Amino acid sequence: MTALQIVAIVISLAITVVAVALLAKTVNHYVATFRLGQPEYRGDDKGARTATLLREFLGHTRMSRLPVVAIAHWFTMISFGILFFTLINAFGQLFEPSWTLPLIGHFPPYEWITEFFAWTGLVGILLLMAIRQKNHPRSAPGEHGRRSRFFGSTWWQAYYVEFTILGVTLCILALRGLEYALADAEGLDTASTLHFPMTSWLGGLFSGMSVAALESAIVIVATIKILISMAWMITIALTPTMGVAWHRFLAFFNIFWKRHADGRTSLGELQPIRINGEVLDFENVDDLDEDAPLGVGKVEDFTWKGLLDFTTCTECGRCQSQCPAWNTDKPLSPKLLVMTLRDHAHAKAPWLRASEEARASGDGLSEHTKAAAAVEQLVGQTGYDIHHPLTAYNPHGPDAVIDEDVLWSCTTCGACVEQCPVDIEHVDAIVDMRRYKNLIESAFPSELGGLFKNLEKNANPWGLAPRLRMDWAKDLPFDVPQVGADVESLDEVDYLFWVGCAGAYEDRAKKTTRAVAELLHLADVKFAVLGDGEACTGDSARRAGNEFLYQMLAQQNVEVLNEVGATKIVVTCAHCFNTIKNEYPQLGGTYEVLHHTQLLNRLVREKRLTPVARPGEGDGLGQSRAGSTGAKVTYHDPCYLGRHNQVYAPPRELLQVLPGVEYAEMERSKEKSFCCGAGGARMWMEEQLGTRINTNRTEEALATGADRIAVGCPFCKVMLTDGVNAAVQEGKKAEGEVEVVDVAQMLLAAVRRGDGGVATEEARAVPDAPTPEPAI
Repeated sequence: MTALQIVAIVISLAITVVAVALLAKTVNHYVATFRLGQPEYRGDDKGARTATLLREFLGHTRMSRLPVVAIAHWFTMISFGILFFTLINAFGQLFEPSWTLPLIGHFPPYEWITEFFAWTGLVGILLLMAIRQKNHPRSAPGEHGRRSRFFGSTWWQAYYVEFTILGVTLCILALRGLEYALADAEGLDTASTLHFPMTSWLGGLFSGMSVAALESAIVIVATIKILISMAWMITIALTPTMGVAWHRFLAFFNIFWKRHADGRTSLGELQPIRINGEVLDFENVDDLDEDAPLGVGKVEDFTWKGLLDFTTCTECGRCQSQCPAWNTDKPLSPKLLVMTLRDHAHAKAPWLRASEEARASGDGLSEHTKAAAAVEQLVGQTGYDIHHPLTAYNPHGPDAVIDEDVLWSCTTCGACVEQCPVDIEHVDAIVDMRRYKNLIESAFPSELGGLFKNLEKNANPWGLAPRLRMDWAKDLPFDVPQVGADVESLDEVDYLFWVGCAGAYEDRAKKTTRAVAELLHLADVKFAVLGDGEACTGDSARRAGNEFLYQMLAQQNVEVLNEVGATKIVVTCAHCFNTIKNEYPQLGGTYEVLHHTQLLNRLVREKRLTPVARPGEGDGLGQSRAGSTGAKVTYHDPCYLGRHNQVYAPPRELLQVLPGVEYAEMERSKEKSFCCGAGGARMWMEEQLGTRINTNRTEEALATGADRIAVGCPFCKVMLTDGVNAAVQEGKKAEGEVEVVDVAQMLLAAVRRGDGGVATEEARAVPDAPTPEPAI
């Protein structure tokens, strides 16, 4: 054994012992920190969870939103696991340069796989490095390059991880070349392309070296490889908030314990308030302890899964790039929010675990820990600069960790959750913090006060009398039966038509309600409505954080629906759809709920409704001739219909079978659709920061050249109509040139042949467009 080997062995083993010890300490820190969170059961159906984990891990299904990145990341990720064996081999080479792993060391398939993933890992990391530089804030639009998805990410950590992977793959390839040259110099049979299929040419570069020189070179490169790996291990052990590195371990756990075992995105229903892991019973709320957390007011009020979420963040910025608030220059960035909560949690954790004596003396507690523990508010006023949004996030205080403007800018559209490759549940965290501000501190935007009063007094956001809920049906050429008055039991009808507050009170939404009612009547679908028996579903109240008010409204509705025997419900509002379908089961109300586009699409497929002409002049869609005769349409995906419930095909199919109508898709559509700005109770709040979300979305719709913007939600209709009106006022469009209409309005106009009359049976028998494939 040479002196070089002795030195290499001592250094390598010493740094390895230090690295393993520090890593074990950090793992213990993680477990202890996550245990500080509130309990939550996520252990159901472990078989399905395992299948979901394997599917997302091996299939990279969550990464596929960016295909090139997904492919490069897949090879880099797989190489990390497979090439671990080369690290073990490197330790053996310190003692004997020609040493290989027993049994598999010279097994050709293992050698092929090793070389393949060494090369693809190298190419993959180079590609990822190039993509990071291409999307660097220095060349991105927006103030200070904020349109870059990497804006605000921790750059030194990303660079360190990238160069570590680069260094390791280069060392592996160099070692393989040297191993070939050494075998060739010693005249061994393994010096062939069978054993070195992709590095034999590299080994040829070392053909002039002696055996001793080759052995020394192997020891040196093996040592460098070990040092790079152990330095990385030490670095991440000393930096538990280094998500760009730790996600390669934590992501497995975060994916396994995602909300739905079958792998569905953690959207749709919000999670109920839990106290010590148990769902809060609002009927016994007076029995709660005074210090029981209603929502999240301190970082330790998050569940253990929430703390795991924050720690798993890779800082990739996919959520940030899709966030409507961030893209309209508001301070909310889902990425920055999660990073800040992560940093705050891990800074405060030692104080939370410390004894009272240690807290009082401060012994063993860092300054960051003391600062984090001293912060009185998780959400509050930070005095941030709107032009420097990073100042709205202060993990170590002193005033608040997150500015309140960050919290209330969220539309709960779900783009962040849908985009996240490691299944972080941002929306749940945001709503939980809103709950605390609402229920404990009574601190919320002033506009929400009026909303809450209207909901409490008249069970609708406008505060209008319940007796007006049937005004939408006036002058219809047929009777709309009401449950209890005209229909004794819902067994007599096919569907309960849930009109919703907007559909009953808001003038623009009333047109949709009437159109759906007429179409159901034309298709001979028997339906009934509740009339003044309806109350607001509570969507806005819940997403604003007023869980008490939501529970009051929801329980009232569930009681009514169960009493009348509702089983099949059709709705026109995406928010009502989501709430009744996904959230009412939490209260004992389980129904088959269809969005009106789903039902209408089914009726068209069954030939019970047949579009026979292009919606044209006099179709009742509006007063302006130009808009009514428009021949090009684009469709805006409502967030609570699309991302939250995966309903994308039915409305598009309905539009695409309208004779003579050209369909144009917006660039941001389906999973990547841009919010209208009304969700998360933002419908009832003023938009005072940055630019308007609805204007941003409207401009994208107008850029398609469409004459009509079709929607499937009354909230979207209001917001986009306002956006079109703004474009008219700015002179970008002539008045009446573009109309915002519901899909149902366009279908009704086509069924009516555009002249206000109902299509004849003869005309219905010969549709002008092919029947779409089923999609419900």
